[in-house]
Order: sequence, then C-alpha cells, then structure tokens
Amino acid sequence: QVQPVESGGGVVQAGGSLRLTCVASGSIFSLYTVGWYRQAPGNQRELVARMTRGGDTNYVDSVKGRFTISRDNTKNTVYLQMTSLKPEDTAVYYCNLNNPFRSRDYWGQGTLVTVSS
Repeated sequence: QVQPVESGGGVVQAGGSLRLTCVASGSIFSLYTVGWYRQAPGNQRELVARMTRGGDTNYVDSVKGRFTISRDNTKNTVYLQMTSLKPEDTAVYYCNLNNPFRSRDYWGQGTLVTVSS
C-alpha cells in the first residue's frame, strides 16, 4: 500500500517561507521518482519539482532558485522547501510518487498554500 500524505501548507506573506512534507507508506520508496505538483483555481495541475531515485532534479522555471526538493529515504519522506514566496505560488500542492517499474502514480490529498500580497 502506498499512500502519500502532505502537510505544511498555510498562509504566508509574500517573501516568506514554508516547508511542505510528504510521508508515504511502502517498502520501496527509495526506488520511486518523487515530485511536487500544484493546482491553482481554474488551472491545470502543473509539475513544480521532481527528483529521481538517483538524485537528479527538475524545477519549473518559475520556482528555480526559490524552491528545493529533497528526500529522506530512511523516513519515506519528501520535502519541498519554499522561499521568497510570491502570490502566484498560491495553489494546492500535491505530492506524487511514481513507480517506474509498474508505471503507477500515487497522489496525496493536497495541502493548500496561500501567499498574501
């Protein structure tokens, strides 16, 4: 069973910081590609940050230099450290785990980040 659960969202002023946490069940977490996606009202869900099992990362251009994805395989946990937050970062953020062998995706329930101006 794989069930990601996000936490850490909230309301923050522009320029502030938040750290999102995603904890997942399962025994092969270290083999997954992990990622954070976000969805703002009226928009499609977009990839924010992703990390492979080998540690390679990708970020959407709008968050480069501000957000950092990391993982702790001993805790089955993914983090998204967000700094210099902007109002346009406001969205529901979702944790995603991808099993490359089964080609399956597992999604968390989402955590809301609101950045006030």
